[in-house]
Amino acid sequence: MSSKDDIRYCHKCSYVFLKFILFFYAIVWWLIGGCILAIGIYAEVERQRYKTLEGLFLAPAIILILLGIVMFIVSFIGVLASLRDNLILLKVFMYTLAVCLLLELLGGILALLFRNQTVDLLNKNIRRGIVNYYDDLDFKNIMDFVQKKFKCCGGQEFKDWSVNMYHNCTAPGPLACGVPYTCCIITKPNEVANTLCGYKVLEKERLNLIDTIYIRGCTDAFFIWLMDNYKIMAGLLLGILLPQFFGVIVSWLYITRVEDAISEHGHYMDGLLASHSPQRQAKSHGRVTKWFKCMPDYD
Repeated sequence: MSSKDDIRYCHKCSYVFLKFILFFYAIVWWLIGGCILAIGIYAEVERQRYKTLEGLFLAPAIILILLGIVMFIVSFIGVLASLRDNLILLKVFMYTLAVCLLLELLGGILALLFRNQTVDLLNKNIRRGIVNYYDDLDFKNIMDFVQKKFKCCGGQEFKDWSVNMYHNCTAPGPLACGVPYTCCIITKPNEVANTLCGYKVLEKERLNLIDTIYIRGCTDAFFIWLMDNYKIMAGLLLGILLPQFFGVIVSWLYITRVEDAISEHGHYMDGLLASHSPQRQAKSHGRVTKWFKCMPDYD
């Protein structure tokens, strides 16, 4: 019969508990990453079918695909690492999560420190998107949603729409010198806006348009909304950062547990904790024991 020391880590709940937690954590994010990747691929296929512009501007499909690939690969590494007790994969998983967490924090700090440059860059990209508003359906849908949601018009101001070839005052047609109907003020719930309600508004002064269109730019409107809903944004940020921090901590704890087990009971061999004891090598274990790589059996 094996001594108590031989089965020490099988009786310690921390090893099994940490393994369960890490495996469950990785598998959940692996499945989420796969779903995001599948949605991104589907959206990109649909975008390729209907797009008329070769250039891309913040294409949601591309963002989803890139995010899905990163989440899928990193989480899959975590799944394999937790199953095999592979120290190399465990450390890759932990350090990747830590790097992503640090980059997100660094990006947020830099955006706050250089907020004027960040706003200018955002306005520049919005104007670039406005140029191709009717050709890039992805940007059109995003811009229409933002203008209706935040009750705004354009990027920095409503006159940003003058960069569009159809809304420029020198253009022919009914859209000339106007703005999209999503800039128009709706006074009644579920009211259908007149598609030409923004007719010739670019020729008028801001104060004369207060009752016609939203004169505030979407950049300012968005940041005002953030300040008014800081609790929601704080919760969203915590919801993004805390799971990554939790993954780093659990990975680190599990790595220390595996390293302790290796130093205490044997050498490292393909992610398993092997013992030099002939009695232990000859011992047979059940499927559950083998699954969790606790007291593994070697031929």
